[in-house]
Amino acid sequence: MNDVIPARAGRREWIALGVLALPALLVSIDVYVLLLALPHLSTDLGASTVEQLWITDGYGFLLAGFVITMGRLGDRVGRRRLLLVGAAAFGAASVVAAWSTSPAMLIAARGALGVAGAIVAPSTLSLIRTLFRDPRQLGLAIGIWGMCFSAGAVIGPVVGGALLSHFWWGSVFLLGVPAMALLLAVGPVLLPEHREPDPGGLDLVSVGLSLVAVIPAVYGLKELAEDGWQAAPVTGLVTGVVFGVAFVRRQRRLEHPLLDLRLFANRSFSTALGGMVAGTMLMGAIMLFITQDLQSVEGLSPFEAGLWMMPAVVVNALSFVVSPILARRFRPAHVIGGGLAISVSGLVVLTQTDPTSGPTTLATGFALLFLGAGPLVTLSVHLVMASSPAARAGSAAALNETGGQFGFAFGLAALGSVGAAVYDSRFTPPSRVPADAADAAREGLAEAVVAARDLPADLAAELLAPAREAFVAGLHLVAAISAGALAVVAVLIVRLLRAVPPIGAADERAAPAEVPAVD
Repeated sequence: MNDVIPARAGRREWIALGVLALPALLVSIDVYVLLLALPHLSTDLGASTVEQLWITDGYGFLLAGFVITMGRLGDRVGRRRLLLVGAAAFGAASVVAAWSTSPAMLIAARGALGVAGAIVAPSTLSLIRTLFRDPRQLGLAIGIWGMCFSAGAVIGPVVGGALLSHFWWGSVFLLGVPAMALLLAVGPVLLPEHREPDPGGLDLVSVGLSLVAVIPAVYGLKELAEDGWQAAPVTGLVTGVVFGVAFVRRQRRLEHPLLDLRLFANRSFSTALGGMVAGTMLMGAIMLFITQDLQSVEGLSPFEAGLWMMPAVVVNALSFVVSPILARRFRPAHVIGGGLAISVSGLVVLTQTDPTSGPTTLATGFALLFLGAGPLVTLSVHLVMASSPAARAGSAAALNETGGQFGFAFGLAALGSVGAAVYDSRFTPPSRVPADAADAAREGLAEAVVAARDLPADLAAELLAPAREAFVAGLHLVAAISAGALAVVAVLIVRLLRAVPPIGAADERAAPAEVPAVD
């Protein structure tokens, strides 16, 4: 049976968007609540330091590694079918994680969640591309979807803090289960099926090459941010690059590649994707500095820190929804450039924070940063999806997700290293502090806070004062570097995308009345 998708979305399509966006929100929340639950579950399960690392990192590594394969697989076997499989797997793995009785069991469940997340992320975005044929409606739909992903990052600590204050640690893993159940219940009715007419076979060699390219590279970048230039992360990064080159060379030779590199020949596609990667690199890592500042400099609980970050969530949500509406009248390049100018001003505000002035300046800078980020995210994703063939929407969505993963990992490695270097050069422990506490505090602000808990109040205050000043100095330099680089990105985007017309201006006359979707 063939479904028919109207040229303009109606009530059914918008309800379907809600069904797709809610899991996106809860999957995003799920990533961040784990950080709050980690101390509780580690004590309960007796997880070692290495096991804790695998519990936190296994999800991200497998998601990044499998997302290209799953995006292509959705184009081949059907996006709705694959999404429902991913939703069922995510719900089941969440239940297993919640009631895990050993670290190994939880690590396995987190790995399964990563693979399921690699299915859900590109499948939802590619189905939105299928549902919304009208360019203007597509822009708004992507804005709502992106708003959910972004909001989850900040809502996560608030929700997680509330759950952990009333329930056991496993409750944080159950957040996504109701949304996945809803998707399984109504997805077959509301969501159309769509797959590539002539997909060809799935090249398993390419699948293997993508895994050994992406996972070691992401691992290397993440570990570089934490441990510096050690042998293991450098080896991982080099391994990823070598196999990445082999992967690209193979894709060029295949008739039906796992990743269609011809997508990059489109200037709108390549510029939008590059802008997304750069924006995630320069703005994503800053959020980790902000959360650490709120908790370790201002002394707020995770729940209180989340509340101070809520203004950024509100303006970010507004920005995501308004950006595609503005882009109907103004060129996307100008809307993105104007938004990035606001983000740059937010980064400048962050350079004016002070360890003793309270969180107001920090929250203001963060809100401006998120307000200006909306156009870049929404319109870049729209350009990536709209400029790719409908048959390869899954592959385009996978590239968008992979670019975000690499941008965040690279930003964390580069900017995290800058912040750590400033801290190391600026921090001098007081002479009265015991040597073991001083040595621990030299590793970073988080370690200084832990070391201070075992000291008398006066010594703890003496230790934390220079540690907080050193951390804030690192935040100032990172924000200044990001502001300068982001200004350059804004200029490049405005220049490279200057010929792209407002959304819908050139597309509406050519839009077909309807498109069949294979069921």
